[in-house]
Amino acid sequence: MPFMKGSAPVRRTKAYLEAGKLIFHPRIRVMTINYNLDQKASDGVYNFLFWHLPQIKYKNRHLQLLKFKNMTPTPCIQLFFADRETQVIDVYGRTRNEIHEHLFETFCEPLKTQSKEKWNPANFGYGCRHWCMCEVPGQVPCPGFVPLPKEMTGKYIRQKALEEQES
Repeated sequence: MPFMKGSAPVRRTKAYLEAGKLIFHPRIRVMTINYNLDQKASDGVYNFLFWHLPQIKYKNRHLQLLKFKNMTPTPCIQLFFADRETQVIDVYGRTRNEIHEHLFETFCEPLKTQSKEKWNPANFGYGCRHWCMCEVPGQVPCPGFVPLPKEMTGKYIRQKALEEQES
């Protein structure tokens, strides 16, 4: 499989991408990450990008991500909000786990909010309130249990159309 080639191919598996915890607030629009490749203080940022950037891209489709290599004297992460506010995070000498925890605690939505957004009373099937749409009050019952009226069956409609064409 070609997607399993390269350094750390586990980063491209769907299970790994879905396991990411960083789901930013929708009002965060742009995230820029500044680091230097030859600087020891930037190792944590480089490792953070290597392991968590694919998860962030997968979970935050509304977020624009920019990387700037060797353009700043110290590594930092800058966030731009929808209301034109900016926030700069100094990540000089931090490990990838420290950066991840800081972003999670400060800029991510609470887990309770995330689970509420996924639940929708209009959904039906496994893990939802109703297994079938016919269980919702006001809907037509399943034809397996209660026969449909003739006017609602395709066979009756086609037969009626054929009779009209013949006459």
